[in-house]
Amino acid sequence: MRSINDLDKIASSFSTTEKMPVLFLGHGSPMNAIEENQFVTGFRNLAQNLPKPNAILCVSAHWFTKGSKVTAMEMPKTIHDFGGFPKELFEVQYPAHGSPELATITQELLLPTVVELDHHWGLDHGAWSVIKQLYPKADIPVIQLSIDYSKPTEYHFQLAQQLSRLREKGILIIGSGNIIHNLRLVDFYNFEKDDYGYDWAIEAKASINSLLLDGNFQPLLEYEKQSQAFQLAIPTPEHFLPLIYTLGLKDKSEEIQLFNDKLVAGSLSMTSVRIG
Repeated sequence: MRSINDLDKIASSFSTTEKMPVLFLGHGSPMNAIEENQFVTGFRNLAQNLPKPNAILCVSAHWFTKGSKVTAMEMPKTIHDFGGFPKELFEVQYPAHGSPELATITQELLLPTVVELDHHWGLDHGAWSVIKQLYPKADIPVIQLSIDYSKPTEYHFQLAQQLSRLREKGILIIGSGNIIHNLRLVDFYNFEKDDYGYDWAIEAKASINSLLLDGNFQPLLEYEKQSQAFQLAIPTPEHFLPLIYTLGLKDKSEEIQLFNDKLVAGSLSMTSVRIG
């Protein structure tokens, strides 16, 4: 295991900066990559107030693996990991460079957890569809860290804490998912209705937002023990766990800001989080 000084030498291309914010972005439909709507506007407004990062590390709901992996290629491909959408969406490319150096640093920081350097994945739509709105020129290197589905929620919270030093090297860490994400119950007939949610989704959003703003994360780490509204909001963990990575990187003195805080189609939320 390398020392902190060794890691600083490895990170020679990443200059020390003021501590970068941490984000959780509710990415919603892949169509947000090409549509103009209030949520896309929210992402763009956010970008205007972000310092330009040296690189981005993204934890996406759509890279759910046994064990941990980090993309380590020079040029990650744009993955169109969805179906049934217009040809225009499948034609979108996000040609950001990767960063083998940042992948290696990430691998070292997460020891003793074994993290595989991956040369096959790329950028899935949980990453590129929202990063595209923040940095449309694709001029910031991007890597992805997978979510190990075999581990409990608390594990992911603690693992994220080991990445905290990256914030001082100009690395923007983004979790991308949706806090409320129940595709089985989506009301497609009311997809365009503004801030429309079922009663349980309204209840879950209010409860989760209160916990976030109060800095009371333990109930979120134990979401499976909470109310029926929580169970309907988080029927599976993959879209929720990117939030846990974001929360794991919060310092005690930092405030949480919410934006794009609306429900969609009854059973989805676009609530997004900025820390720092």
